[in-house]
Amino acid sequence: MSGTVLVLGGRSEIGVALARRLVADGRASTVVLAARRAGDLGDETRAIAAAGSARVATVEFDADDVAAHAGVLDAVEREHGAPDTVVVAFGVLGDQRRAEVDAEHALAVVHTDYAAQVGVLTRVAARMRELGRGEIVVFSSVAGWRVRRANYVYGSAKAGLDGFSTGLADALRGTGVHLTLVRPGFVIGRMTAASGLSPAPLSSTPEQVADAVADGLARGRDVVWVPGRLRLLAVVMRVLPAAVWRRMPR
Repeated sequence: MSGTVLVLGGRSEIGVALARRLVADGRASTVVLAARRAGDLGDETRAIAAAGSARVATVEFDADDVAAHAGVLDAVEREHGAPDTVVVAFGVLGDQRRAEVDAEHALAVVHTDYAAQVGVLTRVAARMRELGRGEIVVFSSVAGWRVRRANYVYGSAKAGLDGFSTGLADALRGTGVHLTLVRPGFVIGRMTAASGLSPAPLSSTPEQVADAVADGLARGRDVVWVPGRLRLLAVVMRVLPAAVWRRMPR
């Protein structure tokens, strides 16, 4: 892998950490960070530039404005050429308690974490399919593996995204386009800290997730669990009785 990496969600700690790793490994010569208020991505831009000799650029991108996605992708292609790798790294945790009584908030979480991702993934995959090449990275979550009562709004959106991405990956077989689906557990970072969540067992940092994803890309993996031991726990999660599962914490 080498060339242009587009990170949709340019403030994502995981997305930036992955870009840094790819630059440091010589697998990215240009990184484009796409986010709202793109002019304020100075810290992220400098962090990636410090990792190696790569050009770092920014583009305005509102993930929730699905109708504008095509225009953003057009702008990136005009300025930097078609991306070789697209990392879909935007998302929100939302407030579970609020979402249980506030339908608008619940819909907002599901729109960002599922509908908006379906929209941009469909467009990215179609463009890459026409070129006959490309790598797509999608971040699901263990929260979507079996949805828990404690965070069922966020978990249901991730479950939908996981299913969609699995189907899309199958549809891309033989086209020259590859999709890597990432299923991390609890990630210790700004988003979870802002929500007041305490680290869960088998937690990871954004850098650890990025390292696992970069290794998975190098090996052509279809699915990357982070940490790897989570794959074994997932088997147990599937068979726990409902009476036990509904009492499981976030």
